[in-house]
Amino acid sequence: MREVLGTTLTPFLKWAGGKRWLVDDHFDIFDINHSRFIEPFLGSGAVFFRLTPQSAILSDTNNRLVETYQAVRDHWQEVERHLRIHQRSHNEEYYYKVRRSKPRSPASKAAQLIYLNRTCWNGLYRVNLKGEFNVPKGTKSKVVFDTDNFRQISAALANAELRTNDFEDVISEAGYGDLVFVDPPYTVNHNDNAFIKYNERLFSWADQVRLRNCVLTARRRGARLIVTNAYHECIRELYKGVGEHIKLSRTSVISGKASSRGRYEELVIRCV
Repeated sequence: MREVLGTTLTPFLKWAGGKRWLVDDHFDIFDINHSRFIEPFLGSGAVFFRLTPQSAILSDTNNRLVETYQAVRDHWQEVERHLRIHQRSHNEEYYYKVRRSKPRSPASKAAQLIYLNRTCWNGLYRVNLKGEFNVPKGTKSKVVFDTDNFRQISAALANAELRTNDFEDVISEAGYGDLVFVDPPYTVNHNDNAFIKYNERLFSWADQVRLRNCVLTARRRGARLIVTNAYHECIRELYKGVGEHIKLSRTSVISGKASSRGRYEELVIRCV
């Protein structure tokens, strides 16, 4: 495995379910030779930015998220300039003004999403029925981070094809030489009538089954896959006989109440 840019890149977004903890604490899981990296549930891209592969397909059904990655790739200097303006102007009134605004250029739209992500409550991405971001202001006020390296992030993204596709369309292209990292919403078959919200769409138990079938088919074509999911009986049963099952423990910090935060078990399925 190689980190082609010579440095570890830090994701520029915080995303619910992000896997920064996984690459920080269990990087050996990804020690797999591959010529192309594929990720159908992109989110914050923590695994991509750690691997910095020479070739990649990155996809997510959140069109606004994918557009942000495209703008950082193509117009990183403009994005950075807008973020510095947001840093100088940030306060409560300004936050809600930016949240209501409708920027037009790709760079200003990307900077808006990054600014809101960094200053909203817990870095949560949530929209209303009109598709409007509606998360309240959080307690953090720093907009420009010391870890920001948009020049090299742009260079890393230049090696990637960015898409807004369903996971099945993306995984169906995986074959020999590919490493596919699959990090879906953690639906279980008794949870909220078997679906949870994934961006503006519902991710159902039927989607989990469809995803498992995609994983099996891609493995038969010679792809190597790493799948993360809830360490739950129904998920373990769904992937019974599929790859190596690894139980990991992580800390959740997304809850607004400290009493609701704690350590949770997750399942990694390694099909190599």
